[in-house]
Formats: sequence, structure tokens, C-alpha cells
Amino acid sequence: MGETIAKNKKAYFDYFLEEKFEAGIVLVGSEVKGIRAKKVNLKDSFIRIVGEEAFLFNAHIGRLETTHHFYGHEERGSRKLLLHKKQILTMLKAITRDGYTIVPLQLYFNDRNIIKIQIAIAKGKQLHDKRNDLKEKDMKRDIQRAMKDKE
Repeated sequence: MGETIAKNKKAYFDYFLEEKFEAGIVLVGSEVKGIRAKKVNLKDSFIRIVGEEAFLFNAHIGRLETTHHFYGHEERGSRKLLLHKKQILTMLKAITRDGYTIVPLQLYFNDRNIIKIQIAIAKGKQLHDKRNDLKEKDMKRDIQRAMKDKE
């Protein structure tokens, strides 16, 4: 993976991530410019399978001020994801199970400077699971502080 543009930190907190996939994304020119300027937010976005195609919904890609309104794009529009049919069928089987969904994790440039999105099959966490994660995070931070103080 190359340079990370946007990360969906909320997905790591709200879900148990099962299987990850890399997908291409269909974009227009003004969207690419907005992504290069890092005007992207994946926080409330989600992925749905419509027919036999996967789409990214509710991802915010900002418009640059220099882009003419005629060539502009819909900031929270749907965007088609480019995946193999086998991958889509795997995801379809997973989301028919109870409590599973598909979430975007991060948007990045690959080695050849092409914009890719990492998505994952995920299962929603309960409140007590989130509390355990916060406790573990606090304990790790305390251990790091203690180690730093000893040096």
C-alpha cells in the first residue's frame, strides 16, 4: 500500500473485522482532484451490493473551489466499486448472515498511483465489547508511560 488518504477509524471501533478486500473505485475528474487534496471523509459511509455490483454510499469527497460547477460532482453520491465476481459473491454470502455488513476502512494510492479503497466484512460490536477495547487501550497507554518514565 502507498500513501493513505483517509481512514475510517470509527469502523475499527464499531466492528469486528473479518475479511479485508482491496477494490478499485469509479471516479470522475473532479473527485480525483478532491481526493488528491485530501478532502475525503469515510466516517458515515457504507457499502451495499446492488444486483451483482458493489457501491460505496455516503462517502464525502469535497469539491475544490477551482472546479467549475458544471464539472463538479455530487459530494455524497454513490460510487461504483470494482471487484471480481467471486469477491462480490463472498461478500453477499457474508452479509446474508446475521449482523454482518461491509464497511470501508481506508482510501489510499497504490504503488502505481491509482486510488484504491480497502473494505472489510464486519460484524457489529456490542457496547461491552467497545468498553473492553477502551480498557485495553488505556492499559497499553499506561504501560507505555511507565516504560518511558523508566528510561
